[in-house]
Amino acid sequence: MDLAIIVIYLAAMVAFGWWGKSRTKDSSDFLVAGRRLGPVLYTGTLSALVLGGASTVGGVALGYEFGLSGAWLVAAIALGVLALSLFFAGKIQRLRIFTVAQMLALRYGVGATAASGVVMVAYTLMLAVTSTMAYATVFNVLFGTDRVVSVLIGGVIVVIYSTIGGMWSITLTDMVQFVLQTVGIFVLLLPFTWNHAGGLDGIKARAADSAFELGAIGTGTIITYVVVYTFGMLIGQDIWQRVFTARSPQVARWGGTAAGVYCLLYGVAGALIGTAASTFVTVEDRNDVYATIAESILPVGVTGLVLAAAVAAMMSTASGALIATATVARTDVQPLLARLIGRTPARVQDETENPEHDVLANRIYVVAIGAVVVVIASLLDDVVSALTIAYDILVGGLLVPILGGFLWRRATGAAAVVAMAAGTAATLATMAIVGDVLANEPVYAGLAVSAVAYIVVSLLTRPTDPAVMREWNERLAGRETSDGSAVADAPAARERSV
Repeated sequence: MDLAIIVIYLAAMVAFGWWGKSRTKDSSDFLVAGRRLGPVLYTGTLSALVLGGASTVGGVALGYEFGLSGAWLVAAIALGVLALSLFFAGKIQRLRIFTVAQMLALRYGVGATAASGVVMVAYTLMLAVTSTMAYATVFNVLFGTDRVVSVLIGGVIVVIYSTIGGMWSITLTDMVQFVLQTVGIFVLLLPFTWNHAGGLDGIKARAADSAFELGAIGTGTIITYVVVYTFGMLIGQDIWQRVFTARSPQVARWGGTAAGVYCLLYGVAGALIGTAASTFVTVEDRNDVYATIAESILPVGVTGLVLAAAVAAMMSTASGALIATATVARTDVQPLLARLIGRTPARVQDETENPEHDVLANRIYVVAIGAVVVVIASLLDDVVSALTIAYDILVGGLLVPILGGFLWRRATGAAAVVAMAAGTAATLATMAIVGDVLANEPVYAGLAVSAVAYIVVSLLTRPTDPAVMREWNERLAGRETSDGSAVADAPAARERSV
């Protein structure tokens, strides 16, 4: 019965993907769901995206080892979602763009900022790979298949529904996954686990003394989570692409705020599940706690739903990262490579120009990137180091110029380019010096160097062209641009490149 539930879930993903195809008419529909999501769909899809395997299986694992303090990982993600939603999401939604690099080009009028797309592709690609590897381990246990076959099972399904209808299909499947996650964690796993552990009194009697101390995981770890995950939520293409789907700045702001609160509750629930499990489960690898609980204390059928919730969390993150990678690869990286080899890149398509051809091109990119993800996930045993490098470069190299563009009018394009290069170089150099890519120092060094370079170069260079700033301010205000169009593909900004 448990296997049947998983199979039904996988079949439903393909079915909802096909349903989403009917809503996909042009590039805007495929990449950002036509910018038409209301508060319910927006909140659900954003929550499903950010709460992946690390938040679900990893959150329970941290609770098993550190008690309630294990919630800090997901809490840091929630803080990032809340900060993005309350302070930036409305502005981002009004820009009506498709990628982070387009925001940089629009704000600074410097085409060289398109190089940020290379970093973003590396980050989202590794995010898709790690999520694929995570749900493949669940399939390996459930179906008894080897790792390559397990990767193919999940990878092919994610690629199929992502390719069929793009963001509309992903939104609909994310809503199913959001419901499964909610039921699996809050309705089933949390009450069953706590009841098995004897409730609060039973847990306090048998758990470690530090089980309910918020700082048990360590101050340094908490700071690292905030720097990496909170800041990462502010600038990741996968997150921004969901903001672009909101039908209004109000939906982006308050729907995102609701998602942030939900994420915070989800993190606490996961930590409490792990805390309760620590009183009656013994495992060699803490990441096995989630599956062990599901298989050992839950009745048949309920186990299938809880495991489906874990798979849902991983697949929603994988599909979101997949379409984000394809979007940046086509919109930013492909024109950049064309310029580097001396070819004149084709003008980025307008949302309403030749929609059939444009949707086909986007589908080709999703399939191609999906194939790369499946191959990498099949060949590698561990990509944590690669993901960490991508995350550190993302935050260390791009955070300052991205947020600075919103917060500091005096900032210039030259400063943005220098800050990106200096922050990235400092991050990589510190990794080499420390000799450990998982260390905390690289991202701190990258942020510090990037901030100094950004401020100094901005003060030493001429202010940004008033025409560029005028178009930027018009977009932020939600007004039509100087050419009479409210739809942005940032060609004008790129044509003003220096």
